[in-house]
Amino acid sequence: MKNKLLLIILDGVPYRNFRRLFGNLEGWVDSGDARVWTQRAVLPSISAACYASIHTGVAPAEHGCTGNGNVFRLKHKDVFAQTRAAGGVTGAVAHSFWSQFFNRHPFDYVRDIEYDEPDSDTINHGRFHTMTGYGLVNQMTPSDVDLFGSLTNLALRFGLDYGMLHTCTLDSMGHRFFHDCQEMDHACAVMDEMLAPFIPKWRAMGYEVIVTADHGQDERGHHGGRGALQQETALYYFGDAEGPSEDTVIDQLQLAPTILGRLGAPIADTMQAKSFLK
Repeated sequence: MKNKLLLIILDGVPYRNFRRLFGNLEGWVDSGDARVWTQRAVLPSISAACYASIHTGVAPAEHGCTGNGNVFRLKHKDVFAQTRAAGGVTGAVAHSFWSQFFNRHPFDYVRDIEYDEPDSDTINHGRFHTMTGYGLVNQMTPSDVDLFGSLTNLALRFGLDYGMLHTCTLDSMGHRFFHDCQEMDHACAVMDEMLAPFIPKWRAMGYEVIVTADHGQDERGHHGGRGALQQETALYYFGDAEGPSEDTVIDQLQLAPTILGRLGAPIADTMQAKSFLK
């Protein structure tokens, strides 16, 4: 493949929290090692609908996932499938919704929690968690450093061309505490510190890296509707491609064709948005 890329999705981080609280990411912007833009989520700006749109490049009104209670095996071509069609190796460390959307539905707690399937048409190497029992008191989220370590393990062992990671920690914290509070400031700082050592490792391994979120959250910890706090997040890019001016707002539907373009994989006809990197 032309390039290798890792997509890191930190669920539920509004733009202002990225820019205010992620000191390591912002430091790399200052040094010129990263670029940052605003990214605007699809509507509804709810997690599952956004996951589906990020990888298919089509809106929820087209792919049909209208929310977290409506998860199924998607029919549209996606980033994993297009990468595989080009001969690339794919991996995912993520919530089980991703496995259901892009590999198999329903999710089997034994079969699908961890799999290595070199001949899969979508995800070759999957490490998933379900957050079963999730609530405000018990978030049921794995430690993020464990997830970052798992993705790095897959990349080293299997030579991933495309790998994605998704963690719900900050989304869950935001629903519990809302975003303008000491607990959320600390949670964002911890995430930034856990993530930071892995980015130089991934770059040294030859990967371009995108760090972003699926959506934001408003003052009451809500998302799903319209509005800057709910829809807008940041997107950080580590790599050598040329991007748009810093004031550009990236449509979430641009992610799929952009990733495939960087990998050198075919962009599906259904992915109509334009790549933002070249």
